[in-house]
Amino acid sequence: MLYQKENLHGGDVYGEEIELDFSVNLNPYGTSPAVLDAIRKAAEKVCHYPDPYCRDLVKKISDREQVPASFVLCGNGAAELIRSYCQAVREIVSEEKKRQDKLHDICRAVVTAPSFIEYELGLFHEGIECIRYYLKKEKAFELDEEYLTFLRNGRPDAVFLCSPNNPDGQLIPEERMEQILCLSEEIGFRVFVDECFLELSDSGVSAKGYLQEHPHLFLLKAFTKNYGMAGVRLGYCLCAEEKLLSRMSGTVQPWNVSLIAQEAGIAALSDEDFLKAAKELIPREREKLSRELTEAGLRVFPSQANYLLFQGPGGLDRELKAQKILIRNCDNFPGLGPGWYRICVKLPEENRKLTEAIGQILKKTM
Repeated sequence: MLYQKENLHGGDVYGEEIELDFSVNLNPYGTSPAVLDAIRKAAEKVCHYPDPYCRDLVKKISDREQVPASFVLCGNGAAELIRSYCQAVREIVSEEKKRQDKLHDICRAVVTAPSFIEYELGLFHEGIECIRYYLKKEKAFELDEEYLTFLRNGRPDAVFLCSPNNPDGQLIPEERMEQILCLSEEIGFRVFVDECFLELSDSGVSAKGYLQEHPHLFLLKAFTKNYGMAGVRLGYCLCAEEKLLSRMSGTVQPWNVSLIAQEAGIAALSDEDFLKAAKELIPREREKLSRELTEAGLRVFPSQANYLLFQGPGGLDRELKAQKILIRNCDNFPGLGPGWYRICVKLPEENRKLTEAIGQILKKTM
């Protein structure tokens, strides 16, 4: 738990009374009914330790993703996997540098900015130098070709990417991903790609087809957003490098994935209709939200995900919180600052309440 530290993320609905939470990018339909049923049934078995190998869950993920079971590692949420990845990479890269008599070379990683702050926190925790590549708002935060030049000149040990990117919702085009992976083989850096929001995006293509050919490619996945399981804490990753996954496994205790989380994950992967319904709803509601916020006078950026990034007046989040509505203040995202906000796409009636509240606030301040 956090202890005398600021919470850097959204979703804190406990400190104050909140009726509508737009600060976390969850499935607009909430939690899968199949997941809720599985959790109730799993409660009857909590006298047992969870399976330390997550056997049934790993098989289910392997079948769903169409990858070998040896490519799968489960964790206590995506955040745990990010930290264990950073530790394992630091150890492996340090060993490689030692063999090459490059002990004076510090492990270095490139992150895009703005992006999910946990990447930088994980790197900082392991003493890995973090180098930012700033995405340009003038290009709607697109990962442009200049990024390749930046990597070629910087020659990092690892790069961190998010597709669709958090907080702007931009997908990495397949052609750009191929260019990055080819460059990684040429220079020798590892590629971390966060695909936690991919299944709720507009036809995003997973990079899992490159895993066999590029063993230094690492894909992060989570049940949190797709199936409304934020409180369960369950994530997994896909990678062909068994040495890396073994090191990551060694950084956590053997029962890090609870029995309830494993049962919930198995049930979630069987509920395809739940995910399909959300994917049909999101583009329609996102377009409507974007249009109404733009008409209200806000600058809204294009998104291919289940959330929107926009600019507005400072203090908008406080005004909304007073009405029991929570949005994500993005001023702690590197590359952004005061007046930047992110909202998720929810159900039509909930979205209407948000846009009406924002409209009333803007009328008072303009």
